[in-house]
Amino acid sequence: MRRLEGKVAIITGAANGMGAAEAKLFAKEGAKVVATDLQMETLNKVVAEIKEAGGEAIALAHNVTSEEQWQAVVNKTIEQFGKLDILINNAGVASPKTLEQMSMEEWNKILDIDLNGCVIGMKYVIPELKKNGSGSIVNISSIGGIVGMAGTSPYTAAKGALRVLSKSAAVEYGKENIRVNSVHPGIISTPMTAPSMESALPFYQTYTQLPYFGNPEDVAYGVLFLASDEARFVTGTELVIDGGWTAL
Repeated sequence: MRRLEGKVAIITGAANGMGAAEAKLFAKEGAKVVATDLQMETLNKVVAEIKEAGGEAIALAHNVTSEEQWQAVVNKTIEQFGKLDILINNAGVASPKTLEQMSMEEWNKILDIDLNGCVIGMKYVIPELKKNGSGSIVNISSIGGIVGMAGTSPYTAAKGALRVLSKSAAVEYGKENIRVNSVHPGIISTPMTAPSMESALPFYQTYTQLPYFGNPEDVAYGVLFLASDEARFVTGTELVIDGGWTAL
């Protein structure tokens, strides 16, 4: 039996990278996938690929910082599939600036997408999970939410807050059988990390203990576990997928 048979999942930031890998894997494992992003051309290709492989998915344009759009995504999910079981808060952006270099406008933009977007999503998804009597939320954080990383202060601040927020939500909703966990990827080859791969490659290689970097599928399989009933007794924890970076 497929690991997510009969489940309905919203996955944000699903147009490429880890979000796309998660959407394809979830559909392969039997989930009905609501894939959201602002890059609609790429997102539609992901959904088309899922359908061609025999899966079920829809693509929705979605600005995760908008309460109205979150409400619309949740409403469309219920209208299309009748329920909601899983939320994967994957959408995010990074900034290559130090504290003294950035404007407060830049700071607020990163926090708005990487943290507040997840908060809003949880706010509107949790009532639907409560109706089911169960559910799983997986917030995609980062190793930057566990250890300091120079030149990415707003990103690490958001990802660190998301880690502890996940724990608080796990405590708040555990008795209602809603599980909340965070995932902390290391250096994963995605469009977001591509710009820094050349300039920071020696640094990345030094801290990544395995002789290779991760790919989006490496993260997707960890997310799949946390979303599935196999992780029925796992909540309020962080799954680190970093090739040994934080083992130092």
